[in-house]
Formats: sequence, C-alpha cells, structure tokens
Amino acid sequence: MRKPESGNVVKERRPVRREYPDTPIAGVAAVVLSDEGVLLAQRMNEPSRGRWGLPGGVVELGEGVEDALAREVEEETGVVVRPKRLLAVFDTIVRDEADRIKFHYVLCEYLCEAVGGELRPSSDASDARWVPFEDLASMDISLGTRRFIERVRSSL
Repeated sequence: MRKPESGNVVKERRPVRREYPDTPIAGVAAVVLSDEGVLLAQRMNEPSRGRWGLPGGVVELGEGVEDALAREVEEETGVVVRPKRLLAVFDTIVRDEADRIKFHYVLCEYLCEAVGGELRPSSDASDARWVPFEDLASMDISLGTRRFIERVRSSL
C-alpha cells in the first residue's frame, strides 16, 4: 500500500471501466515546464493512443487529486513533481459512431514543478521527453493541448 505525500493511504484499488463508463472518470494532467521545454508522454492506451500529451491519468479510489497527479507523472515519465496550482478543469468526451459515450473524463490540469527523478517512459507511456517549445507544432499532439501549453507558458 502506497502512502502519498498528503499522508492519505490509498486503501482500495478497483478496476475502473474506462471505455463506455457508467459515470465520468476523474483524471489529472500536469503541465511541467523547464528550460528544456515541456514534459510530454506518448500515450500507450486509448483514447489518443500514440499521440503525445501531458502526463497524467486517473484518480484512484481514496486518493487525493494532487497525490494522483504526482503518482501518475512519476509512473508515466519517471519525473517527480510537486503540484503548484490548479490551472483548469476540462471535460474530455469521446462518442462512438452510434453517438454513445465511449470515454468521459473530467480532468484537473495542474502547473507542476519537477523536483527529481529520472526521465524514462513506463508501462503507461511508450515514450516520455522534454519537448522544446519550438518543436510543439511538429509533434502529434492535439491543437487544444498545444494551445493550452502555450497559454500557460505565456502567463508565467
């Protein structure tokens, strides 16, 4: 059993049905900026398999949002982060051909500071890297994510 920074112990780990869920799923994502650029992970799973995006994932039962954020970033990228502030809350809703909801996430996006670790992808990400800001336009990343990163960077 892992004890997160907040001291809350994650007591239960139940599988969450991500595809065609019964309810929206709480998720987190991190905007981690450095002199090298922005930290991105290449998604290994749907939705958006193979595309680059902000590292993050699903909040587990009994886990605080910021604890989930730190855990997910480290699991996906090897980088240890400290959440600094909540930037935005987004809905990601993907429908199938029959207009049924295939994926529905409510994502809390945080600005984070890298405080340690070693960059390496994990089982959830096929790759992880610091991407120079000038290379974002050439990455397979959603336009919305790229614009969000640019907005956050320009606001600092």
